[in-house]
Amino acid sequence: MVKQPPTDLVESDAAVYRFGPAGKRWLDAMWDADPLADALVSDDFASGSATHAVTTALALGVDAVVDAPASLHDLFSVLDDEPPWVDHAAMDRAADTLVQHTASLGIVLGAASLLRGASNTIAGKPLALTGRYVSQPAVRSVEVGEWLRNVISPGGMRRDGDGFAYTVRVRIIHAHVRRGLRLAALWDDDAWGVPIPQPYMAFTMAEFGHIAIDAMQKLGVRFTDQELADIYHLWRYVGHVIGVDDHLNPCTAADHVRIENLYRLTSPGPGPDDIEFVTALTDDYLIPELAAVLPGPDRWRHATAVDLMRGLQRLFLGDRAADELGIGPSRLTGVLKVARPVLTTGERLRPIMAGGRDRLVARGYRDRDTEMERMRAAYDVRHQMVDDAPAAPST
Repeated sequence: MVKQPPTDLVESDAAVYRFGPAGKRWLDAMWDADPLADALVSDDFASGSATHAVTTALALGVDAVVDAPASLHDLFSVLDDEPPWVDHAAMDRAADTLVQHTASLGIVLGAASLLRGASNTIAGKPLALTGRYVSQPAVRSVEVGEWLRNVISPGGMRRDGDGFAYTVRVRIIHAHVRRGLRLAALWDDDAWGVPIPQPYMAFTMAEFGHIAIDAMQKLGVRFTDQELADIYHLWRYVGHVIGVDDHLNPCTAADHVRIENLYRLTSPGPGPDDIEFVTALTDDYLIPELAAVLPGPDRWRHATAVDLMRGLQRLFLGDRAADELGIGPSRLTGVLKVARPVLTTGERLRPIMAGGRDRLVARGYRDRDTEMERMRAAYDVRHQMVDDAPAAPST
């Protein structure tokens, strides 16, 4: 029996008409999650937990896990079998490229990527139902930043790299969320498909890939064709490790754009939880962070940060999407649009002012690490990911 698309999805016929087999695959995959990780978190462990077993296997190998069930062996047989297309030199180059633009990347991830994701109420429901959507947006941003710091580092995605380990941990967190929603009977399969389905996992790669790149270009950042190829290669491998099926995992810019278009086309739009999330993220984290780096008295800095952040959000999203998410107007949107040539010139001068690309890259890693430690202290974040947060349930 052919499964129909989730009932809350819209424009399903248009998705197939416009995108052909790719559109049909997108709709069908709304019923597909991550069988390997889902089987693991549902399994019984003689001692400890699934999370502890995965942590041990990442550090020491599966054989180090006492009485490891078949599900753990199955998952790591895939994780340990690196695809032949993987190019670690390309991923190292991608890290060096992106770290030069840490400030721009940080802005666009908060003001563009996360907001693009929030335009789909179905995608946001797992976080909303688990209570982590609106609560502590700064802490969640630090958690994402910690994951990115390890992924976007030389050697980060090698089998023994911290980025690889963090990405596998994210995969297991997703599986625990699916299981928790099932056990609590909080999920409506007919309306929404499966929790955290394959299409939305693939869209996450586009959030960190093309969506971020496109927004960075609006801030004057320019990448060469080789740099773009390296960046897309990095996110392809991250997608593989995090559990995206090869048929949906984006490889090129065109794949990312198609995924973005299908995400927007079939989305029923943002719901109240999404609008509340955007408001909390903006008011409690993005605006205070921006105000902190502006000069002048507190009152002026805050007012300017509000206008500037709204201007950036509307620049990245467009007025219609910004309106749907409850983002107010800004006098600076037009200014930001016409300022792009100036921003581009400034970006081109940065390597020269730093004394060369190598020095800019080295400084980028130092500054990024310093900034992460500052944010950890400012928001009192003492854990790495949500799976080891003080209030995290035993998994």
